Amino acid sequence: MTARQRLALPAGGSTIKRKGKFAGEKEPMKQAVSTRTGTFKQSVRIRDFQLTTDEPNAVGGSDEGPGALELLAASLASCTAVTMEMYASHKGWDIGDVEVEAQFSPADRGCPTRFGLVLRFPDDLTDEQVQRLKVIAAKCPVHRVLEGEVMFDERVERTQLAS
Repeated sequence: MTARQRLALPAGGSTIKRKGKFAGEKEPMKQAVSTRTGTFKQSVRIRDFQLTTDEPNAVGGSDEGPGALELLAASLASCTAVTMEMYASHKGWDIGDVEVEAQFSPADRGCPTRFGLVLRFPDDLTDEQVQRLKVIAAKCPVHRVLEGEVMFDERVERTQLAS
């Protein structure tokens, strides 16, 4: 199946959307809008939130926020932590303060991107709890997106942006 078939794209190329979803998809699309506010600096809107991304001084940015790849690591770390917290809450476990550290090396040509996760738990959790939380950590939605097949639907729109 091609990307065009999977996304149910008509011959003209526009995306068919139904109630905020791609045709055939289970959940509404997530959306972020990024607008340039300086050299390599972006203002990103997600729902009712706004954050700044930027690149370090060493590559020409002004280092006024995390870079996009740092946000990818942050997404994985926070999603993993919340997924474990939700599971523990459902089980009635008080797991205390949990910390997740995510590192990754972007892929070189012909090599996969490698992620590393360090899960830090209080030392009073049982071995069974730790083992179950480790399994649950791999089920976080961001982890699943990163390990699954990814397809892109890219298009260009020409417009006058408000300053």
